[in-house]
Amino acid sequence: MIVLKITNASDVVAANIGKFLERLTPDAYDQTKVEDIVIDRLVANLKAEGIRGEVAAFKGLDLNDDDLVIHDHLKLRRRKTI
Repeated sequence: MIVLKITNASDVVAANIGKFLERLTPDAYDQTKVEDIVIDRLVANLKAEGIRGEVAAFKGLDLNDDDLVIHDHLKLRRRKTI
């Protein structure tokens, strides 16, 4: 299993839509938007390599140093089959 944590979602959104508009969007929206784009591109690239599996985004799951933290309300936010 592979876990990917995106830590600069607001910077990515700001680079694409501008700093002013990024400040108007909530950080949670930025994170969700960037995760969705990464999932779509990841699935497309893995399909092209012939890899099969699933990619999922969870709310309530976090990486802290060497620990995987599961919060009280773990929820599957998005899932795509490769």
